Amino acid sequence: MQTHNRPPHPAPLEDPAPILEMRGISQIFPGVKALDTVDIKLFPGEVTALIGENGAGKSTLVKILTGIYRPNEGEILIDGQAVSFANAQAAIDAGVTAIHQETVLFDDLTVGENIFLGHAPRTRFGMIDWREINNRSLGLLQALESEIDPTIRLRDLSIAQRHLVAIARALSVEARIVIMDEPTAALSRKEIDDLFRIIEGLKRQGKAILFISHKFDEVYEIAENFVVFRDGRAVGHGKLPETPQQDIVRLMVGRDVKDVFPKVKVEIGAPVLRVEGFTHPTEFRDIFFELRRGEILGVYGLIGAGRSELCQALFGVTRASAGRLVLEDTPISIGSSGDAIRAGIVYVPEERGRHGLALPMPIFQNMSLPSLSRTSRGGFLKAANELALARKYAERLDLRAAALSVPVGTLSGGNQQKVVIGKWLATKPKVIILDEPTKGIDIGSKAAVHGFIGELASEGLSIIMVSSELPEILGMSDRVMVMREGLAAGMFDREQLSAETLVRAATGNA
Repeated sequence: MQTHNRPPHPAPLEDPAPILEMRGISQIFPGVKALDTVDIKLFPGEVTALIGENGAGKSTLVKILTGIYRPNEGEILIDGQAVSFANAQAAIDAGVTAIHQETVLFDDLTVGENIFLGHAPRTRFGMIDWREINNRSLGLLQALESEIDPTIRLRDLSIAQRHLVAIARALSVEARIVIMDEPTAALSRKEIDDLFRIIEGLKRQGKAILFISHKFDEVYEIAENFVVFRDGRAVGHGKLPETPQQDIVRLMVGRDVKDVFPKVKVEIGAPVLRVEGFTHPTEFRDIFFELRRGEILGVYGLIGAGRSELCQALFGVTRASAGRLVLEDTPISIGSSGDAIRAGIVYVPEERGRHGLALPMPIFQNMSLPSLSRTSRGGFLKAANELALARKYAERLDLRAAALSVPVGTLSGGNQQKVVIGKWLATKPKVIILDEPTKGIDIGSKAAVHGFIGELASEGLSIIMVSSELPEILGMSDRVMVMREGLAAGMFDREQLSAETLVRAATGNA
C-alpha cells in the first residue's frame, strides 16, 4: 500500500458521536433490491470513504441521503434524531449537500448566481440582493483560498474552478454533511492536491464527509474510515490506516465466480479483427488488440475509462482520429454504423431502450430492421418475411412474448436484450460487441444470456464483451483487456485472471 505524508491524527479518548447515522436502509425497485439493510455512520471532522464496484449501490445511497429517493425500510438519524427527507430541499435544510462528478451548474449564470441559485438573499423589500450575493460568494471562495471573481460567467472557468464553485455552493447552505461523488475524476494531480487541502479545512470545521472514489491512493490519502458495498449490502467497514488495501479489494469482489459462470471450453481460432493504434480525439488513445475466432474478449474498467466509447468507435457511432482496423486480413475503414454492419461488426449498446430498440414498434419489426434488404421485395417490405426472420431468432433465443406483434417495450429487460441480440445475429456478423449485456435484468435472464453468449462463441463468432461486473468478466472471458483513463492498462489471459488483478489494473494500483 502506498505511503502518504498526511500527519497522523491523535487517537481520540473515546469515539465521537456520529453526525449522521443510517440504520437498516433498504431500497427496492421492481425486481431489484438496490440496497439491503445498510448501516453507515458519518463522524464530525472525518472523511468516510464509500467503496464498491459499479452497481454496488453507492449512487442509490447518495440519492437517499440527498432526498431524491425515500427508502423502503430503515431510518436516518442526524445528531441522534430521526429525520425524513421528503425531497431534495428537505435534505439541504437538514444540512446535507452533495458535490457530484458532473457538477450541476449553469454556464450562462455568474459564479455568484450559481452559488446562491434557489436560496438567494433578499432585501427587506423582497428583491434579490445582488450585492449580498457577490459579497457572500467572495467570502466563501476566499475561505477556499480561491481568487475567483463571483461576477464572471461560469463558462469562463476551468473544470477545477467549477469544482470550487460547486464546493462553495455546498457550503453556502451551511451544510454539516458533505457528499463528494468521484470529485477528482476530471482533475490534475495539482488540482487534486488543492481539493484535498480544502477537504482538510472542512474537517477542521467539524463537517462529516462521505467520499466516493474508485482510486485507492486517494482514499488512503484523505479518508479515516471506510465502508465497502457489494451487491447492495455493506460488507465491511473500519479504519483505513489499520486495513491493508488487499483486504479492501477482497471485500469489494468477494465472490467465487466459477460456480456462477461455468466457462464452456471453445477452440480459439485465427485472428478475425486487429485493432492497431486506435485513437479518439478525447476518449481513448493508442489501443492495440487482436480478437480471435470463437473468443470472448472481456473489456473491464471503471466508469469513464473509455470502454463504451471504444465500442462506439468500432461500430462507427463516433469516428476515430487515428489507427487501423484489419478484418480477416483486409484493412477496413469505418466512418458510420452502416460501414460497420456491412463489414460484419455489430454492437449491442448499454442503453438498449434508448439506443438499441424502437420500443413502440412490434418485436418482429425491431428484429428485422437491420435486414430490410432480405425482408423486402421490389422496394416493399413483406410482413411475412419479417415475421419468418423474427420467428427464427426468437426461437433460437427462447424469447418469451405473447406474440411477435406486441410492442417490444412491453417485454422484460431480459427479453428486450434478446431482441437486440437477435436483430444483429440476423445480419450474420463476424464480430459482435456486447456493452453491459446483462445490465438491469434478473438473475434468470442473466443466466440465459450468458448461456447464449457461450453458444455464439462455440459457433465461431468473435465477441467483445464490456462489463462492469467482475463476476461476469471473470466467468465469461477468454482474455480481458483492462482500460484506465482512455488507455489499455493491461491484457490478461484467462490463466492470469483474478478479481484483485483486474481491480488493481483498473485503479492504477499495480
